[in-house]
Amino acid sequence: MARPRKPFLRGELRAKLHTQGGNAKLGDIPSSITSRGTCPPSCAFFESGCYAEFHLLAHHWKRVGEKGDRWPEFLASVRALPPGQLWRHNTAGDLPGDGEDIDAQLLEDLVLANRGRRGFSFSHKTGPEHWPLLQWANLAGFTINLSANSLEHADALFAARVPEHGLDDLTAAGPVAVVLPSDAPVRGNRTPAGRHITVCPAQTDAHLTCETCQLCANPNRRTVISFLAHGQDRAHVSNLVQLGRKPVEARV
Repeated sequence: MARPRKPFLRGELRAKLHTQGGNAKLGDIPSSITSRGTCPPSCAFFESGCYAEFHLLAHHWKRVGEKGDRWPEFLASVRALPPGQLWRHNTAGDLPGDGEDIDAQLLEDLVLANRGRRGFSFSHKTGPEHWPLLQWANLAGFTINLSANSLEHADALFAARVPEHGLDDLTAAGPVAVVLPSDAPVRGNRTPAGRHITVCPAQTDAHLTCETCQLCANPNRRTVISFLAHGQDRAHVSNLVQLGRKPVEARV
């Protein structure tokens, strides 16, 4: 099956890989930031509660947009990571492509640069037109979590099935993640369809980090990962994602 192609990115794409760890949540693993123009307006938190718009991360995000590496330089940094290295792509920003679009060639270049390493990321570009490409990336070893705007949206994305490349079997487009209100229960959450929800272990156990947990890097997990609303605008975010409420119209 031919890999899908999208038009080339409009405007300038910049990204930066930070190889020094030490983040309290991530642990000692590299992480990256991608320029703001990649963020899709369909995200429930687009310019409305996104944690990356506050404090030090907001400063880094702005700086990357102005002075970050161009895509080939960024990919060279990814290829320089040690074999088997776990790393988080996009603590701010989304997959390459303007707004709702994904530039398939640039994403393919990233997936290939990641070969032999264990990159994982999250994307709000979850429209059905992107499912085959997201699935291909997950099958090729670069884990992309589909970020839902609500619990109902999480159910729809969890059920997304497309033909596996070269095979007749229907497989998932990718694992699913969602945000819950800051005061949501730590255990016992379910989607409307009854799917199990796991609150990010790094938020509930002070001894765990992304480096030690690695659940979000597993493309084959059956549970929906949730993140409790946090950051300066967590009250606003909690209002958007009250259990059972859809903040925006799902695109599936």
